[in-house]
Amino acid sequence: MEIRAYHREDETGWLRCRVLSFLDTAYFDNVLKEKEKYENPAIELVAIEDNQVVGLIDVEYEVEARTVCSRGSGLGGMIWHIAVHPDYRRRGIGTHLLNEAEKIAKEKGLNRLEAWTRDDKWVNDWYIQNSFSKVASYLHVFIDGDEEIKGALKPEVSNLYPVHAFAHYVGEEKEKIRNRFKRVHECICFEKVLHF
Repeated sequence: MEIRAYHREDETGWLRCRVLSFLDTAYFDNVLKEKEKYENPAIELVAIEDNQVVGLIDVEYEVEARTVCSRGSGLGGMIWHIAVHPDYRRRGIGTHLLNEAEKIAKEKGLNRLEAWTRDDKWVNDWYIQNSFSKVASYLHVFIDGDEEIKGALKPEVSNLYPVHAFAHYVGEEKEKIRNRFKRVHECICFEKVLHF
């Protein structure tokens, strides 16, 4: 396996790897049609095996504090994407990608990494095993159908009727929200302090 910088010609493989890796997670419907471009500098790495992208990590990083990350002091990096193709899991590819990204992040003067993910236990366990700490969370709420929308959303535009909606819930009554809507995920912020 080779870990190297992402190149533009990797985009199709990058997209395939990301889509396939997300299918069995709470992000199963978070499909991208093209790779994101970042406003700030980014560490963009891919893992190549059998002439295909089998893993990826994208870390957008700050050159000015608190412009990318939501917490902490000093310069941080946000892990926007980390994924391993399902046929190549359990081989340490994600950890190798993270380790290489951390090495580069330290060279850039970053003191921490931040990542947001949903409530898949195995994903959360991976972050914890890699020395991340849970530091914050809120709810991702998917509102679907007449019954769920009724009383939750009131359109201000005449003749506009919501059918589906996605919302962030940042209040204190999380259990009430979980009981009211069928699809609710905790969105968790993990943070790792980088030691030099």
